[in-house]
Amino acid sequence: MKVITAFAALAIVAWGAAGASVAADPPATPSATPVKHPSLKACNQQADARKLTGKERSHFVLDCKAGKTP
Repeated sequence: MKVITAFAALAIVAWGAAGASVAADPPATPSATPVKHPSLKACNQQADARKLTGKERSHFVLDCKAGKTP
């Protein structure tokens, strides 16, 4: 009788654990193309076109990324 009770308890525990793992959500898939700084490349190209260097270039790129340049 004890053996049957032990098997029944084990079956209930195993069934509950299996049900919980089935109900878990699958992991989210990562984006195919991560976007880091979409405007950084364009701002650097504009700085190259203006032939800026040093501090002027740094300030221009920062302002460009912030949207402060025309």
